[in-house]
Amino acid sequence: MLELVRDMNPLSVRAYLLALQSQLTQAIARIDGGSFLTDPWEKPPGETLQGNGVTQILENGKVFERAGCGFSHVKGPQLPPSATHNRPELSGAPFEAMGVSLVFHPRNPYVPTVHMNVRMLSAQTKDGQTVAWLGGGMDLTPYYGFEEDAVHFHTTCKDALNPFGAHLYPRFKTWCDDYFCIKHRNEQRGIGGIFFDDFSELGQEQSFAMLQSVGNALLPAYVPIVEKRMHTPYGERERAHQLYRRGRYVEFNLVWDRGTHFGLQSGGRTESILLSMPPLVSWSYQHQALPGTPEHELMQRFIVRREWL
Repeated sequence: MLELVRDMNPLSVRAYLLALQSQLTQAIARIDGGSFLTDPWEKPPGETLQGNGVTQILENGKVFERAGCGFSHVKGPQLPPSATHNRPELSGAPFEAMGVSLVFHPRNPYVPTVHMNVRMLSAQTKDGQTVAWLGGGMDLTPYYGFEEDAVHFHTTCKDALNPFGAHLYPRFKTWCDDYFCIKHRNEQRGIGGIFFDDFSELGQEQSFAMLQSVGNALLPAYVPIVEKRMHTPYGERERAHQLYRRGRYVEFNLVWDRGTHFGLQSGGRTESILLSMPPLVSWSYQHQALPGTPEHELMQRFIVRREWL
């Protein structure tokens, strides 16, 4: 477990995020048996957006078909529209943003895909003041539903937030359900988790401590599920269903995800922004799972808004 960093200044946040990225990728590499490609990058001089980052990605592994975990730290002269949706008074303000974002796409359809993001954004107001806020969360996207896995994931999310207020989990759980809705299909992306944005209400130290608690909870929330399901036998039917459901993942990320939009609108590094894309995916016109099948049960009992705890 990473030690708590108390000072929410850019250097401290950067140090925590880099340590978190290293911890996450080392854990996933141990499970998979493969290794992550580490790709440090820096924006060339003269571009509007300046900054650097580290993209780490594992592809064609034994357990993970694609596991991407990226750190980025950028500065720009003008906040993009996706970042001022809830803060119109900061439209056009210079900004600094940093975060860690990951998506792990498993090979076995019985292992769910997981996403997590933790980030800090700061901007200069018109009167020269610096305002900073945090965002992030994690969510789980299963291809086959297991009640105990959903309960474990949500329990770990709740436990990460409880020290900062019992009201936060139900609030962030609802926020996650609202956010990870594929609105053009009126369909949830997965079983949810927790999500928060524009957050600073606990004060800098406690808000940053909460962010760290969420980031540190990803491995205990996800790894036990992976280890339980990774050796489950599967065939062509399960694989076809997994690729079809991955299509919904792509649709959400490209059409609705504010993080993807922020990166592309601000001139970020496209290859790193799109590391969340699954390596293989399929679409099927008006696909309907047959009643009584596990695929149908997924849609009826798991890819819906419900209380897990």
